[in-house]
Amino acid sequence: MTTDGDADPRVPIRCNECGTESRIPLDDLAGMLDRHNDRFHDGDDVAEVDPAITDELADIVAEDMGLTT
Repeated sequence: MTTDGDADPRVPIRCNECGTESRIPLDDLAGMLDRHNDRFHDGDDVAEVDPAITDELADIVAEDMGLTT
Protein backbone atom coordinates (compact mmCIF):
# COMPACT_ATOMS: atom_id res chain seq x y z
CA MET A 1 0.00 0.00 0.00
CA THR A 2 1.32 3.42 -0.87
CA THR A 3 0.63 6.91 0.32
CA ASP A 4 0.42 10.05 -1.80
CA GLY A 5 4.05 10.95 -1.09
CA ASP A 6 5.38 7.42 -1.53
CA ALA A 7 5.41 6.28 -5.16
CA ASP A 8 7.19 2.95 -4.57
CA PRO A 9 5.46 0.18 -2.60
CA ARG A 10 7.45 -0.83 0.48
CA VAL A 11 7.84 -4.38 1.71
CA PRO A 12 8.28 -5.20 5.41
CA ILE A 13 11.45 -7.15 6.11
CA ARG A 14 12.92 -8.38 9.34
CA CYS A 15 16.01 -9.97 10.74
CA ASN A 16 15.29 -11.90 13.90
CA GLU A 17 19.00 -12.42 14.56
CA CYS A 18 19.74 -8.68 14.50
CA GLY A 19 16.38 -7.75 16.01
CA THR A 20 15.64 -5.29 13.20
CA GLU A 21 12.60 -4.55 11.07
CA SER A 22 12.19 -2.08 8.24
CA ARG A 23 10.20 -1.37 5.10
CA ILE A 24 12.16 -1.48 1.85
CA PRO A 25 11.05 -0.18 -1.56
CA LEU A 26 10.03 -3.15 -3.70
CA ASP A 27 12.56 -2.26 -6.40
CA ASP A 28 15.42 -2.43 -3.85
CA LEU A 29 14.23 -5.50 -1.94
CA ALA A 30 16.45 -8.26 -3.32
CA GLY A 31 19.61 -6.17 -3.25
CA MET A 32 19.02 -4.88 0.27
CA LEU A 33 18.35 -8.37 1.64
CA ASP A 34 21.45 -9.74 -0.10
CA ARG A 35 23.66 -6.90 1.18
CA HIS A 36 22.39 -7.26 4.76
CA ASN A 37 22.85 -11.02 4.77
CA ASP A 38 26.30 -10.77 3.17
CA ARG A 39 27.44 -8.09 5.60
CA PHE A 40 26.06 -9.46 8.85
CA HIS A 41 25.42 -13.17 8.32
CA ASP A 42 28.15 -14.47 5.98
CA GLY A 43 25.60 -14.69 3.16
CA ASP A 44 23.15 -16.91 5.04
CA ASP A 45 19.49 -16.05 4.33
CA VAL A 46 18.70 -14.69 7.80
CA ALA A 47 16.97 -11.40 6.98
CA GLU A 48 13.75 -12.05 5.09
CA VAL A 49 10.49 -10.62 3.89
CA ASP A 50 7.98 -10.71 6.74
CA PRO A 51 6.61 -14.30 6.63
CA ALA A 52 3.03 -13.05 6.95
CA ILE A 53 3.48 -11.22 3.62
CA THR A 54 4.99 -14.23 1.86
CA ASP A 55 2.18 -16.48 3.14
CA GLU A 56 -0.47 -14.03 1.95
CA LEU A 57 1.20 -13.69 -1.44
CA ALA A 58 1.41 -17.48 -1.81
CA ASP A 59 -2.31 -17.76 -1.05
CA ILE A 60 -3.15 -15.12 -3.67
CA VAL A 61 -1.00 -16.83 -6.31
CA ALA A 62 -2.49 -20.25 -5.54
CA GLU A 63 -6.00 -18.84 -5.81
CA ASP A 64 -5.20 -17.09 -9.10
CA MET A 65 -3.81 -20.35 -10.48
CA GLY A 66 -6.93 -22.25 -9.42
CA LEU A 67 -5.03 -24.43 -6.96
CA THR A 68 -7.42 -23.82 -4.08
CA THR A 69 -10.91 -25.22 -3.67
